[in-house]
Amino acid sequence: MQIEVTAGPFRLQTQPAAKLNDATIHVPDNFHKCFNFLQKYTFFCKCQQSSFKKLFISFVNKPFLTIFAAKHRSMQTKDTKSQFHAVLAQCRKLFVDKMKDYGPAWRILRPSSITDQIFIKVKRIRTLQMTNERLVDEGIEPEFIGIVNYATMGIIQLQLGVVDQPDLTSEEATALFDKVTNEAYELMTRKNHDYDEAWRDMRVSSITDLIMSKVLRTKSIEDHNGKTLVSEGLDANYYDMINYAVFALILLGEEA
Repeated sequence: MQIEVTAGPFRLQTQPAAKLNDATIHVPDNFHKCFNFLQKYTFFCKCQQSSFKKLFISFVNKPFLTIFAAKHRSMQTKDTKSQFHAVLAQCRKLFVDKMKDYGPAWRILRPSSITDQIFIKVKRIRTLQMTNERLVDEGIEPEFIGIVNYATMGIIQLQLGVVDQPDLTSEEATALFDKVTNEAYELMTRKNHDYDEAWRDMRVSSITDLIMSKVLRTKSIEDHNGKTLVSEGLDANYYDMINYAVFALILLGEEA
């Protein structure tokens, strides 16, 4: 089993001296020669066949490198799939409950109106994060749930078009909600593989800013009648809003 050790721009492949449980691997001499220089970097071990996606190097003792599974939250193995689906289930419940109260009245909303609703929600989140005080007894979690649901509605509106009167049953609207959120999950899975769950090391405030940037991009595209030269379209931005909001809810749940 191969272990990849990285430190800043440096990367080397090593063979473990024993099983991974022994947490000891041989490293080349030249790695130790430049170790003093490399100390300013963060060291990571990556093992393709291990349940640990990352191992933090804690101790160097020539000619061995001793590693251990990091205790830091962001380095622990997380079940992203179950966490993601749990958050989506929470968002879906609110969507279904509101459908019972109001029906699919949102079907008359133009995508630009939905974007403005998301803008209001992310603006409130940023205000609460920056001032740390609120006059309305409601935290930021409901706002992130609202972002997920409104962005999902936005995608449905782009796919079906706007109508003058609600034209969906609750069952049809819920099926469309499930379709869009499943597509968002599949997109997240692909990106998560490429970026190695980098979002887990982000602050919720940074994720909020990313959502705001997506909202502002969407507003700009809408103001140009949906035309872009090199940028992604409206639907791509809505999908990213869904996934970023879910990430924020997962991180907030872990902090609780």
